[in-house]
Amino acid sequence: MFKGLILGILLAVLLIAGGVYYYFSSGMAPVATSSAPMPFEKKLAKMGQNSYLNKLPHPEPQVPADDPNMLSGAKVYKENCAVCHGLPGAPKTAVAQGMYPAPPQLFHGVGVTDDDAWESYWKVENGIRMTGMPGFKGQLTEPQIWQVSVLVKNADKISAAVRTELAAGATTPMSMAMPDSTPAPAKK
Repeated sequence: MFKGLILGILLAVLLIAGGVYYYFSSGMAPVATSSAPMPFEKKLAKMGQNSYLNKLPHPEPQVPADDPNMLSGAKVYKENCAVCHGLPGAPKTAVAQGMYPAPPQLFHGVGVTDDDAWESYWKVENGIRMTGMPGFKGQLTEPQIWQVSVLVKNADKISAAVRTELAAGATTPMSMAMPDSTPAPAKK
């Protein structure tokens, strides 16, 4: 009887593993950003992320949430984050519209103001797998990452000066972004 139980469990595990392998190897798994998510994809990803973050230390921000740090954070944010996460009063960019999962628009009422600054710091520093969120460790300094983290933590209560900084240069006319292209000479 005990042998039968063990054999049954082993067979069930092999069938599940085989089914998962078949699901991916046969091309049934969605790979396009416009495809519907896989069964339980969102739930499992969120559960894994939350469990991992709960095990980490929770440091206090290394910069105060004052205007000079928020202004510096706004400059870094515009250069590195705005293309995906948006700016106050600006529509979603084409990049953000084409991503799955959709990046949160941090200045449009949905974002990370309810997250602790340390959590945003970790996400900016390390990135999040399979989301398009890159890790900026080595690209930004530790103070810059803290400044951006404090900025997004307080996105719902930024000063007029910070809002102005975020809006300055937020849109570049296409004529400035793309140089005039002259057609290549025709080959003979």
